[in-house]
Amino acid sequence: MSFQPDSPRRYVVIGAGAVGGVVAAHLVETGHDVVLVARGEHARLIRSRGLVVRRPDGVRTIGMTVAETASEVELSPSDVLFLTVKTQDVEPVLAEWAWKPVHCASEPVGVGADLPMVTFQNGLAAEGTALRRFDNVYGATIAVAASFLTPGEVVSPSLPPVAGVIWLGRHPGGRDDVQDSIARDLGNAGFEAFSVMDERRHKAAKLLGSVANALDLLSGPEDLRGRAKMLLREEAIAALHAAEIPLTPHCALDYRGVQLEILPVPGHVPSRFSTWQSFARGTTSEVDFLNGEVVLLGRLAGVPVPLNRRTQRLVADLRFVPFRSLRVLLDGAEGLPFHAARNVRPSLEHEEATA
Repeated sequence: MSFQPDSPRRYVVIGAGAVGGVVAAHLVETGHDVVLVARGEHARLIRSRGLVVRRPDGVRTIGMTVAETASEVELSPSDVLFLTVKTQDVEPVLAEWAWKPVHCASEPVGVGADLPMVTFQNGLAAEGTALRRFDNVYGATIAVAASFLTPGEVVSPSLPPVAGVIWLGRHPGGRDDVQDSIARDLGNAGFEAFSVMDERRHKAAKLLGSVANALDLLSGPEDLRGRAKMLLREEAIAALHAAEIPLTPHCALDYRGVQLEILPVPGHVPSRFSTWQSFARGTTSEVDFLNGEVVLLGRLAGVPVPLNRRTQRLVADLRFVPFRSLRVLLDGAEGLPFHAARNVRPSLEHEEATA
């Protein structure tokens, strides 16, 4: 079974959170055939009334086809799979979709693993996990200020022609007609989409910023927040260099002059990243694949990354919820062990934030 990049495509968006919801909405609005895979109450609301998208210029409700599991979707050779679940959920989702039959004119012609798989996850793990099963994997690094906190709706504070910026490339490297055609569709849907040769560099560059996502969960003054962000990034750069993972020039994503404007949306709190959103919804976080990725690389290369290790522990280990403060984090990086941190009383600000 061969995928035809110039034939009409259907996008199966697996994961209806902030990124998946916003990407699906823009594709539907520009005439693309889309199936959005959602769960529970979120799926029920989208199916019954459409996905509510709150934007700076108003609220739109966008009807679209919704499925809750892979068993509800009959795959065809023209499908492209967009994986938009969080990194910690990637493995079981890939297993569910990889060996699902693909039909053409009611005849089986292949399996899901034959279709293009585009991975939108933060961190560096998803592409290798997908490549275990899928022949054609494309990493998508996305910069979008979307949020998902309420079932049935997403917030998208940026407007076309730049609703978000996407760097799309074949994993582990190279470029082909498939990614070029997908990038064109995303561009036509209101995103600035770059088809790149070196997608892993872009994933690594975004990781340098994502290691600070967990700081949204820690209380404390902005000077400590800035210091923690700088130190987390420095450790990540050292670990990536030691692991011989290439980075983009200046260790930053290249927006090529494109301005991603984030506008006010009533009820939307800017600057709160995906890790905070996950905790606000009471779900698991991807900290093990952000700070934990740096910890893994550091251990493999023999490079110490104490602040990333401590950030991972403070966020992932529920025993330390009362001690989630920037001061405890930074003191720990300078040698304060966890048993000592347990004797530090959280600040009043932190008590109020976690009440």
